[in-house]
Amino acid sequence: MGKRLIQQRRGRGTLTYTSPSFRFEGEVKLPALDTTGVVMDLVHCGGHSAPLMEVSYLTSQNHLMFAPEGIRVGDEVAVGSGAVVRAGNVLRLQEIPEGTLIHNIELRPGDGGKLVRTSGSFAKVIAKTEKDVRILLPSRKEKLFGVDCRAAIGTIAGAGRTEKPFLKAGTRYMKMRVRNKLYPHVCGISMNAVDHPFGGKCSHIKGRPTQSPRSAPPGRKVGKIAPSRTGRRR
Repeated sequence: MGKRLIQQRRGRGTLTYTSPSFRFEGEVKLPALDTTGVVMDLVHCGGHSAPLMEVSYLTSQNHLMFAPEGIRVGDEVAVGSGAVVRAGNVLRLQEIPEGTLIHNIELRPGDGGKLVRTSGSFAKVIAKTEKDVRILLPSRKEKLFGVDCRAAIGTIAGAGRTEKPFLKAGTRYMKMRVRNKLYPHVCGISMNAVDHPFGGKCSHIKGRPTQSPRSAPPGRKVGKIAPSRTGRRR
């Protein structure tokens, strides 16, 4: 009797593959109301690759936001229309000048920010119209956003994170364990026959083609998925 694949076991939602969010500092979202605040502290969170800043607003609420480059404890942060285009402030895309670097962009007005949230990342406003704003994303792709969507000004801090090597496998293991990520990753042909369809026999020797049939069940459909059609279009 075989075993379930890793991607199948992960889908059950058990504690083995669940991210330990109770150990994280909190959720990072743009404030819903127009207000001003003061940066109280710079926070490290294991669930985020970028450093965070704790902002105390006039509404007597503390929010976590991504710390941009150049921010300091005690700086003022403004949210809403009329705010100055300065690192850490949150404005509507319609109010941000062209060529400005931004991060934590909203896909829909009021969702708190969904894109450009990793350390050292930024996007750029390249064009604006009355209905939408064109933004250059870190992937070098351009995307249109609504004029009422908001974003934070500046580049997220921690740009040199990927330049430092791990050097040891144990260091990488502890880094992955913070978010409960499976490490190390083992290819299917190196597994046992009960763990993967590619496993068994000698190591690193494929016993069957890597292209799976289109009618294969979910546990067998691994490797290259069969194309829906082949040949030249006529």
